[in-house]
Amino acid sequence: MLDYHIHEYPNGIRLLHKQVLHTKIAHCGFLLDIGSRDEAPHQQGLAHFWEHMAFKGTEKRKSFHILNRLETVGGELNAYTTKEKICFYASLLSTHFERAFELLTDLTFNSVFPGREVEKERGVILEEMSMYQDAPEDAIIDDFDTVVFGDHPLGVNILGTRESVSRFQTADFHAFLQEQMRTDRLVFSSVSNLPFAEVKRLADKFLAPLPARLGPRTRRPVGGYERKSQSETRPISQAHCLVGGPAYSLNDARRIPFFMLNNILGGPGMNSRLNLAVREKYGLVYTIDSTYSPYTDTGLFGIYFGTEGKQVKRTLGLVQKELKLLREKSLTTNQLHIAKHQLMGQLAMSEESNGGMMQLLGKSTLDLGRVEPLSEIFGKIEKITAAELQEMANEVLTDEHLSVLQYVPEGK
Repeated sequence: MLDYHIHEYPNGIRLLHKQVLHTKIAHCGFLLDIGSRDEAPHQQGLAHFWEHMAFKGTEKRKSFHILNRLETVGGELNAYTTKEKICFYASLLSTHFERAFELLTDLTFNSVFPGREVEKERGVILEEMSMYQDAPEDAIIDDFDTVVFGDHPLGVNILGTRESVSRFQTADFHAFLQEQMRTDRLVFSSVSNLPFAEVKRLADKFLAPLPARLGPRTRRPVGGYERKSQSETRPISQAHCLVGGPAYSLNDARRIPFFMLNNILGGPGMNSRLNLAVREKYGLVYTIDSTYSPYTDTGLFGIYFGTEGKQVKRTLGLVQKELKLLREKSLTTNQLHIAKHQLMGQLAMSEESNGGMMQLLGKSTLDLGRVEPLSEIFGKIEKITAAELQEMANEVLTDEHLSVLQYVPEGK
């Protein structure tokens, strides 16, 4: 179903393109295998700050010209930073594809980080921090990373700290790029109705001339994990709770089976066990879900819910009951069949998004060195056994393995 083209240039940059004939919109972007986990202690928040600053000026454009370059033709320009990735991307009519390609190349490789703009954007990021702190359902997710990973870079907030963000100057951005930018650790991915020959013609123009910057990856490995249980009092009206711990990495053969186990427990479907047992049966929560985030050398599993302060203990008990059921009671043949087809259906629908497909091509190439066809993933899902799921539940979903972080309302 993927049916995409890939071309690698001598400088190490890989071009990925999938042609979709029935669309007039092009989605394209640079995905860089650089994230907040690549920061040194004195650089906390610098990757995310760089993502902001890329829009604030290049060697030939000021911020105003960057922001208007695609907006004037109805396009969208955006970016994001994760623990392991930075992405600069755009969506617009494919007739303006070259405009987007050139602009993305300019802001990815030619940003100059003007001092005056650094000062302005510093204030924006400090306000972003305040916004997250005012949203406990977001703040608890960041704080839980620290509970699980401690002082490892994976445990540090992507935004950094107020102290670190307040220190950064123009030279810090240039130094970080010099340390981290590697042309063999980035890809340009696109999905549009354009033929590959046309996309490659433009890539020959914009990507091929870029100088090679090659070098080994040096990422701090994840250390030992110790279960923790923490409770914090906050000026909030609802209690928030996160339960979870380390899980399987991107390269672990159990990654896809664990995705299915997570889907059964608290995935996006309204028929997830947690949603049925806690929301539908007792009405104790508005939101309860579980998530699984695999990284290159580890993973993170977490269950989140918000409820009345007086209902935290009861809700937590219901969550633990569902985890115990997965550990002790194997899925029936019918339950396993339903779970497999639900996950396959969700994955197939996700491929309907061309923007999502553009991201998938890039992330998979950077993480796995290839893009797994849906048919291959379906084959792996079909082979999953009930015994395999139960074994993973007894490895990851035990009380001894899972940490707990609670935000409790004041006076409750």
